Amino acid sequence: MLRLAVTTTSETFARMRDPLAARGIEVGHLPAKQFALDLARPPTDEFDVGFVYPSRMMEGGVIDARYDIPWVNTREDILTSRNKGGVIAALSRANIPVPKTIAVSNPIDDDELVSAIESAGLDFPLVVKPNSTTRGVGIAKAHDVDSLLGIIDHQNLVHDFRATGDKSYLVQEWLPRARDYRIMVLDGEVMGGVERRLSNDARDDGRWKHNVHRGADAVGIDVPDEHRRLAEAVADTLGIRYLGVDLLESNGRLVVSETNARPTIDDAGKYDSGFFDTLAALIERVAKSSE
Repeated sequence: MLRLAVTTTSETFARMRDPLAARGIEVGHLPAKQFALDLARPPTDEFDVGFVYPSRMMEGGVIDARYDIPWVNTREDILTSRNKGGVIAALSRANIPVPKTIAVSNPIDDDELVSAIESAGLDFPLVVKPNSTTRGVGIAKAHDVDSLLGIIDHQNLVHDFRATGDKSYLVQEWLPRARDYRIMVLDGEVMGGVERRLSNDARDDGRWKHNVHRGADAVGIDVPDEHRRLAEAVADTLGIRYLGVDLLESNGRLVVSETNARPTIDDAGKYDSGFFDTLAALIERVAKSSE
């Protein structure tokens, strides 16, 4: 039986363990943070393949060196997907629809930023987001130049700290009344998806972020053909085998907002019936490729 290393113990670990065990793959937890390791002592546990490279790059490098296993999603995959600006640039080059976006690298003068926004034809309101955070952290909506520069002041405070590795952020067009989808692509094929919905009360309170970690509900959907083709094109362009593709639909437009190379596995009922068969086959192929 193959042993699969999974660096999380959250929902994904629990939901994949039994279905993969039934397909000849034992799922084990490989801690990748909050540890103290004697690096001269070999690991006592053994794995044949890893699921997704650890989210913390430095600890991931230690784990990767100790175990020397292939990963379904590699370090390069994680870094590619985490760089929101890089993803938007790559998809735009491939003629895949994305929101109008400006990538900003600090330090930059306020007047230069405002001029770039005007040159790009962006109108208020605008969305400002850190380039490499997840779960909607740090994303804000600017209604005018003053509120935009106030948000940027906070970005600048963070970027002034010398140990901050990422000193970039994005300014994007606001898509009104957008429907928000997470489409799961596995080994090049869409295997299901959800629409992330806010409650009416949340909308009435002025909330607009659709992240599940911020209280939105992920409702399983039959993925429309257009959404399916777009998500598969994104995974193919980025070359990532296990990928959550986030789509926004607004006023007749369908665009790719972000991607996630560490997507949570949702309830099985929200995916196609062959999801775990495809996942098991992919894991086995990656394991054999290193033999």
